[in-house]
Amino acid sequence: MAFGLTTISDAVQSRLQLISNGIARRKIAGWSTLLPKVASYEDDFQKLGTYDLRKYSLSLRYRVKSHEPPDRILPEAFALVREAGRRCLNMRHFDVQIVGGIAMHHRSIAEMQTGEGKTLTATLPLYLAALEGKGAHLATVNDYLARRDADWMRPIYEALGITVGVVETQMTQPERRKAYACDITYGTAKEFGFDFLRDRLLLRRIGEGQTDFLGGMLGMNADSSGEKPVQRAPFFILVDEADSILIDEARTPLIIAALPSEAQLIAVQAYKWAASVADQFIDDEHYDYEHEEKKVELTPEGRRLVRLLPKPDAMHSVGMFTIYEHIERAIKVEREFFRDRQFVVRDGEVVIVDEFTGRMAEGRKWRAGLHQAVEASQDDVEVSVESGQAARITVQDYFQLYPRLCGMTGTAMSSARELMKIYKLRVMPIPTNRPAIRQRLPDRVFGTADEKWQAITEEVCEAHATGRPLLIGTRSIDKSEHLSELLRARGIEHEILNANHIAAEAEIVAAAGRLGKVTVSTNMAGRGTDIKLADGVADLGGLHVIITEMHDSARIDRQLAGRCGRQGDPGTYRVYLALEDDLLLGLGPEKAKYYKQLGLESQENLDSYNGVFHHAQLVTEKRHFRDRKVLLYHEKERKKIQAQMGQDPYLDTPG
Repeated sequence: MAFGLTTISDAVQSRLQLISNGIARRKIAGWSTLLPKVASYEDDFQKLGTYDLRKYSLSLRYRVKSHEPPDRILPEAFALVREAGRRCLNMRHFDVQIVGGIAMHHRSIAEMQTGEGKTLTATLPLYLAALEGKGAHLATVNDYLARRDADWMRPIYEALGITVGVVETQMTQPERRKAYACDITYGTAKEFGFDFLRDRLLLRRIGEGQTDFLGGMLGMNADSSGEKPVQRAPFFILVDEADSILIDEARTPLIIAALPSEAQLIAVQAYKWAASVADQFIDDEHYDYEHEEKKVELTPEGRRLVRLLPKPDAMHSVGMFTIYEHIERAIKVEREFFRDRQFVVRDGEVVIVDEFTGRMAEGRKWRAGLHQAVEASQDDVEVSVESGQAARITVQDYFQLYPRLCGMTGTAMSSARELMKIYKLRVMPIPTNRPAIRQRLPDRVFGTADEKWQAITEEVCEAHATGRPLLIGTRSIDKSEHLSELLRARGIEHEILNANHIAAEAEIVAAAGRLGKVTVSTNMAGRGTDIKLADGVADLGGLHVIITEMHDSARIDRQLAGRCGRQGDPGTYRVYLALEDDLLLGLGPEKAKYYKQLGLESQENLDSYNGVFHHAQLVTEKRHFRDRKVLLYHEKERKKIQAQMGQDPYLDTPG
């Protein structure tokens, strides 16, 4: 058989030919020939006591530090981790997980379907990289998953003498330094990036002589307060949910703000005034709205209205062109930014809700004054001062600082070209341990959102009556709350999971696969959650997932659908659509208006329009891809100019 398949386990062999990509199939087949070698150590390792297991791990560390190539000790290292998993967690790595670990070790992104055990798989390349003593990092999408996964896998690492740290948002600098000093560090991409920028600012202060003479002589790298950098030099990083972090979040640079100027304090009054008068400006009369670019531009009539409107005394020193920009921002916010969709208000502050994960993006702010304009639109929020940039880095730049970069996710093949172009990472579709029997039910299309929500409610009631658990995914917080009200009116008990109910996330997810459970969630349930079926649920057909609206990216829909049918379990999912869904705006205002009117007038054969939604999704994905390419181009040009000027590309950035 081709590619040496006679040496590959049945689980890998039976599904390897399903991989359509020839290069990926050959590489995976080659890596799979290591499986017998890994298995050959199993009996001997099972006979080792706890002390001897750790001692063997120490010997591997010594061999790596003696410059033995990690590739040579990979079979022993992976077999050792497999034994630690079996012994400490009663979780023995499947052959396909071993293959996934090998793929990541070889600088690839392992695409593993939901329920295939990515968290356990990550222990393999992390352990092997940690043996080199330079620090191995795992970046995931939020603090909750970082803490959960680190604590869950900790017994494996500790059994092998490997230390584990976690970096979380609220940690102090000493706590962060201690976490980074561990062999393996879990955290979010955002926290890793911000710590890199803070360290760089600190090192600049040290370089400029802002430290005591004795500390400098001792090489302590400390400023006058005794502060030291928290991170070591970047070495190895494994990116969990790689498509979300490396692609979706790549459009948002990480920025550390500088101290505000007096002019910026005056601008606060301008934000408040603009928000108070924005509703007086009429589309096509006072301003033009570019739907594809989502740009507002005042017309001559609109500018005349701006000049005529009364203004606070504090704004007399603000130039008229700047006032025009404030008005255009305020109009944009009124049109596009809605509470409990794009943001929530918590403790008097505007907190962004990540459109891809449904979670609160702690510490992140919209750029170019948009965040302050949103704050000004909310009566219960004080406008913060828009500040300049002290330091900045993009996600793309940050991860490319690591000599060894790899990742894993359930949805990456559709973005394989982009990941290869930007990060030089090849996507490897890892075979499933058991055949997937997840079933997609026919899409349903309705004319209006109200009709769609009523139909969803009816399906929930029907499925709930059979005892099957249901997971209903919504696109935003306000829509999850709306569906919750509809279900409550029908007497359906349910749990709701969104950025306003994050405290009970673990408990809600743990119970979502039980008999009769109904869970309404935003994208929070789409990544990092593993819904396990209770006894008897598989006999009823497994978990049923309802997707209430297609997202801008097909990968988000696939993530949500992937919550059912894990590890060969049965499961079904269905997509509901309405001709007034936000996604159709991606086709432009005229086409969106046409389909909305069609939905009001026609009630027959609407299911045939589901192709329109897929086209709109494709158009939107291409636009986002173009935005990321533009960002990458500008960042490269900026860095090139700064290099010619002898500037630091991360610190010497104009605000």
